Amino acid sequence: MTSEAFTIRTQSETLEKLDRLAAQLDRSRNYLVNKALDDYLAAQSWQIEKTLDGIAAADRGELYDHDSVFGELRGKISATEDR
Repeated sequence: MTSEAFTIRTQSETLEKLDRLAAQLDRSRNYLVNKALDDYLAAQSWQIEKTLDGIAAADRGELYDHDSVFGELRGKISATEDR
């Protein structure tokens, strides 16, 4: 996989924290920023996918009644409190 360079601007405090963490982990700034970007993109992609799945399910009429959902939750809470 090829890589490309780009520039970002960040606060001095953020850069200092990045440098401290890189030193503590014996990793480069580049490694940590790429790891953070990969993790962020994966999390956002998952969240967007699940949101779109939910919208599609709602459009198909696959909805849960509010009262039944909360009734089930109350039952679980009550069972946990009884332990």
